[in-house]
Amino acid sequence: MPNPAAPLLAIPATLVLALGLMIMPLPEWLSPWRPEWLAMAVLYWNMALPRRVGVGTAWIAGLLLDVARGALLGQHALALALIAWIAIRLHQQVRFAPLWQQAITVGGMLALYLLVILWVDGITGHEPGTWRYWAPLLTSIPCWPLVFVLLRGVRRRWCPQLA
Repeated sequence: MPNPAAPLLAIPATLVLALGLMIMPLPEWLSPWRPEWLAMAVLYWNMALPRRVGVGTAWIAGLLLDVARGALLGQHALALALIAWIAIRLHQQVRFAPLWQQAITVGGMLALYLLVILWVDGITGHEPGTWRYWAPLLTSIPCWPLVFVLLRGVRRRWCPQLA
């Protein structure tokens, strides 16, 4: 008999794992290329379980990322909430598309996520940086199929009754 608390723990556990991957130290040359693990995990859960994982979850995950990275409080929360809202609105179209089309759509949402963060940085007077600011987008798009398959496995194993 499956543990009834498993669905309640599986989703936050994957988000905490994604947050850990976002703050894990990397070599300086590799750090700009870090995929947007937390944003991809939030997008997956928003598209897979839009009635269970919503904009509020994205907001809380973004606040935790803001605190963990020492960013302006609410910066990542705003960006994640925006793309979560879009993902929930488009979940029926994106969810059943082939993985390569999903990767392109998720890439567009991640580009918007990075653009919102860049916009907030500009408003607060931070330098925009170089072309390397967009490097996570280039690594996140090819990582989407892996994220999708892994999180789908978690959902099927631990949250079958939520689908």
